Amino acid sequence: MNNLLNILALQALEESEGGLFDFNATLPLMALQFLALTVLLNIIFYKPVTNILDERDEYIRNSLTTASAALVKANELTKQYEQELASSRKRAQDIIKNSQEQAQQIVSEQIKTAQQNAEELISEAYKQLNIQKQEALKRLEDQVDILSEKIKIKLLN
Repeated sequence: MNNLLNILALQALEESEGGLFDFNATLPLMALQFLALTVLLNIIFYKPVTNILDERDEYIRNSLTTASAALVKANELTKQYEQELASSRKRAQDIIKNSQEQAQQIVSEQIKTAQQNAEELISEAYKQLNIQKQEALKRLEDQVDILSEKIKIKLLN
């Protein structure tokens, strides 16, 4: 075995005459090894890695598309809800305004009714007072007549 190594070493020394750029059978062998390594690395390493990167890129693109669609939908829903909220607030304000107007109208009618009742009570009381006044005057007149008759009788007697 040592002999074989020595022979190979001697051959290598004899062949190393040309130096760095000695073109012999090793150059095509090295080129074939390089190409085989390149093909092997491409099959074993680069294709799976590029497939994974492509899948990842596709997933990211799909996720971004889905997220963009969800964002657009969320914005539309937000606008729709804001519009519904604004219309609900407007309806609530209209209902409050109508209720206040109705309450004001009811209060006005009740005040008017109360004023009419008060005026009726006052006029009734005024009539009652006038009747009582007339009765008092009539009684007073009758008493004056009776008293004047008594005075006349006493004076004439």
